[in-house]
Amino acid sequence: MAKQLNLLSTGQVITTALHTEMQRSYLEYAMSVIVGRALPDVRDGLKPVHRRILYAMHELGLVPDRPYRKCARVVGDVLGKYHPHGDQAVYDALVRLVQDFSSRYPLLAGHGNFGSVDNDPPAAMRYTETRLAPISHEGMLAEIGEETVEFIGNFDNSQQEPTVLPAQLPFILLNGCTGIAVGMATNIPPHNLGEVVDGLIALIDNPDLSNEKLFELIPGPDFPTGGEIVGNAGIREAYTTGKGGIVLRGVATFEEINPGRGSKRRTAIVVTELPYQVNKAGWIEKIAELVNQGRLVGIADLRDESDRTGMRVVIELKRDTNPNEVLQQLYHLTALQTNFGAILLSIVNGQPRQLSLRQLLQEFLNFREQTLSRRYSHELEKAESRLLLVSGLLIALSQLDEVIDILRHAADGTTAKIELQNRLSLSEVQADAILAMPLRRLTSLEQQNLQKESEQLTEQIQLLRTLLSDRRELLKSLKKDLRTLKRKYNDSRRTKLVEEHRSTGAQEQGSRGVGEENPKLEVPPEEVVLEITQKGYVRRLSSAAKKSKSDNGASDNDFTIQTAATDTEKELLVLTNGGKVYPIKVGDIPPTTGRSPRGTPLITLLTTTAQGTQEAVVDRFLLPDNPDAEMILLTKQGRIKRLPLLEFTNLTRRGITILKLKDDDELLFSQFTTTGEHLVLASSGGRLLKFKVDDEQLPVMGRTAMGLQALRLRLQEKMVGCVTFHKDQQLLLVTELGYAKRIGASSIRLASRGELGTQFFKFTHKSDNLAGVVLANPGTEVAIVTNQQRIVRTSVETVSVSGRDTIGESVLQLNRDEKIITVTELRS
Repeated sequence: MAKQLNLLSTGQVITTALHTEMQRSYLEYAMSVIVGRALPDVRDGLKPVHRRILYAMHELGLVPDRPYRKCARVVGDVLGKYHPHGDQAVYDALVRLVQDFSSRYPLLAGHGNFGSVDNDPPAAMRYTETRLAPISHEGMLAEIGEETVEFIGNFDNSQQEPTVLPAQLPFILLNGCTGIAVGMATNIPPHNLGEVVDGLIALIDNPDLSNEKLFELIPGPDFPTGGEIVGNAGIREAYTTGKGGIVLRGVATFEEINPGRGSKRRTAIVVTELPYQVNKAGWIEKIAELVNQGRLVGIADLRDESDRTGMRVVIELKRDTNPNEVLQQLYHLTALQTNFGAILLSIVNGQPRQLSLRQLLQEFLNFREQTLSRRYSHELEKAESRLLLVSGLLIALSQLDEVIDILRHAADGTTAKIELQNRLSLSEVQADAILAMPLRRLTSLEQQNLQKESEQLTEQIQLLRTLLSDRRELLKSLKKDLRTLKRKYNDSRRTKLVEEHRSTGAQEQGSRGVGEENPKLEVPPEEVVLEITQKGYVRRLSSAAKKSKSDNGASDNDFTIQTAATDTEKELLVLTNGGKVYPIKVGDIPPTTGRSPRGTPLITLLTTTAQGTQEAVVDRFLLPDNPDAEMILLTKQGRIKRLPLLEFTNLTRRGITILKLKDDDELLFSQFTTTGEHLVLASSGGRLLKFKVDDEQLPVMGRTAMGLQALRLRLQEKMVGCVTFHKDQQLLLVTELGYAKRIGASSIRLASRGELGTQFFKFTHKSDNLAGVVLANPGTEVAIVTNQQRIVRTSVETVSVSGRDTIGESVLQLNRDEKIITVTELRS
C-alpha cells in the first residue's frame, strides 16, 4: 500500500479562509481581463492584441510602400512571438482594424474580402492580405525605435514588446473602442481627426479652456458609416461625465419613382446611411418581418439597391400613404434609430478609469509630452556621441603629420591608440574612430563634409537642448506635429449633427418633390451650402454637414472652386460661353449623399434645349445682396460689356441671351463689379490693361448689345483673365511653363479701354505664355491645372512679390510636353 503524503508535516501549507482566497483569486483574474484584454490604454487607444498586431507588422516591415502579405503570416507571428491565444481571436481583431465601416481611420490596409456592413464574414486568413495603413505607420509607429516607450519581455522572455505605442494622435477618440471586461465595459465613439486636433491645440494654448469652447471645437462623435446624431444633450452628458446616451439615426430622403410601365408614380423612402454598427441585411429582414406581422403598414415593396458606390435601400410606399408616418414607424420599430451608450472607460496608469472628454485629451497630451521628451533626449545623446567622433576626426586631420608619425612608429594598434590619446588629448572613442578612418577621409572634400557635419550637429544639439529645457518650445513642436498630421489625414465630417425638432422627417429630393401629391411633405426653405467643382459638378450639402468640411471637396482629380451658403428657395444662375444665362432653383439640386459624393453634373440640371446646344459653362453664381453690383462680361476676341444685375432677375427656365456674339466669338470671363473699382485684363502675351469702371470707360449696356473693344490682341495672342479689384490689392500671374509672381495692382499704369496695355512678364522661353491671373488677397488659395490633368493647390503667399521686368519664380516642375492651362481662385 502506497504511503500517504502528509502535506501538513512539510510546513508549506498556509491556512486561509475559502471566501478570502476566492475573492483574491477572482480579483486577480478580473484585473487580468480588464488590463490585459478588454480595455484600451488611454495613451495609444489600443488593447494588447491590437498593439501586438501593429508591432508585429512593423517588425515584418509591412509598411505602406511595401507589398501586401498574407494575414495568416501576420497572425502566425503575433501568436508565436507576443500573443499566445487562439488564432481566430487575433484574426478577428486584425479584420476590424481593416474595415472602414468599423474604424473611422483604419489602421491597416487590406486586399481581399474583409466582410461587409451586411455582417458578411471575412474570407479565411489564408486568402486575405494586409499591411500597415499610412496613418498608423506615421502616427503610431514612426517613433518606436527612438526609445520613446518602455519595452518588456514577451510571455517566454524570448522577445521584447512595447508596453504602449508612441501614438502621435489620440486614437482612443479617433477610432473609439468597444470592450466588455469583468464587471465593467467601455464604449467610446469615434471622432473626426480635424476636430480632435483643434481641441488638443486649444487645450495646449489654454489649459483652462471652458467646456463650451471645447465642445464647439469637438461638437460630437463622427461615425464611419455617417448617419445623424439627434440633439446634443447625450453628447454633453458623455463628454462631461464620461457616460451618456447618444441618439443616432440613418439618413433617409423622399423620392418619386415609377414602379412599372403604365403605373402611376409612387413615393419611396430611400435610406442612404445607417446608424453605426447596424447590420443592413438584418435591418431589412426586420422591416420585412414587421410588414408580414402587420405592425408596419403602408409599404408596397422593399429592395436593396446598394452597390460599390454606396448604400441605397428603397422602401416603396403604397399610394395615399403618409411617408412621414412610415418614417416615424421605422425610427420607432427598427434600428433606423438607435441609442449609442457612450462609456469613456480606459486604462490609466494600470487602473480602469471613466474619464470626461477633457480628461481623455489631457491624458494623451501628458503622454505625448513624455514621449517627445524621451525622443529628444535620445536624439541629443546620439548627436552628442556623433559630434564627439567628428571632433576627434577633425583634430586628427588638422594634425595629420603627427598622426601619421604616431602610426608609422607604433608597434601595434594598442600602442597607436594610447599615443593618440596622450599626444592629441583624445578620448578612447575618438582614438578608435581615427584608427578606423579610411584613407578617403583625407581628401579635401571629405574634410569639408566633416566640418559641415560638425556645424549641423552643433546646431541640432542646441535646438534639442532648447526643446528639452523650455516646455513652451516643446509644446510648440507638439502642436506642429499635430498640425502636420491634420493636413495629411483630416477629412470631412460624415455624421451630421441635427436638432431634435429638425429631424422629424426626411429631406425632399429632386426637382419635382412629392409635395404636390402629399401636402404634408412640404417643408420651409432649408439652409444649404452649394459647392461647385472644376469639372462642372454641383454638390448640395446641409449647413450642419458643411461646418466641419476642410478639404475643399477634392476627389477623383476634381476639386471645389466655389462654395456658397444659400437656401432652397434661391436660384443658381448658370452662364454659358454662348452668352446665355439659365436659372436653376437650389431646391431642385439633388442633395449630395454618400452614394453620389461627386455631386450632380451642372449641365444635366438645365433644360433639354440648353443641353442640346452643347454650350460650355463659363460661370455659376448666386445674385449678390449688394444692390449696386453689376456684371462685366469679356469675350474671346477681347470685347467687353457692363450690364446691371436687374437683367438677371425673373428668368424662365429657357434662359435669356445677355450678350450678342459674332459667329467666331464666345464668352470667356465674367466678374461682379461696382462703379469706381478698377479692372485688369490680361493677354497670353503677358500684357495687362488697367482702367477704371465708370460710365466714361465702360458705359452700362442692355442685354442685347454686343459690347465694346477692350484690348487689342496681337497675332496668336488670346485673353487669359479679367479681374476687378481695389487699388491696394495684389495680383498673381502664372505662365504656362510654371513661372509665377505677385505684383501690386497699384504698380500697373492706369490706361483707357482699347489701349495695348503694359508688358508685365518677362518670359524665359519663347514658347511660354501667360496662363492666368487671379486676385492675390492674403489667405487666398489657387488651383493650378495642367494639360495632363494634374492639379496643384497652393497659397498665393508662397509666391514672392516682383516687379514688371522680372521672370518670376518656378512654382511647378512640369513633365515633358506638360503645360499649365488654368489658374483658378478657390472661392468661398
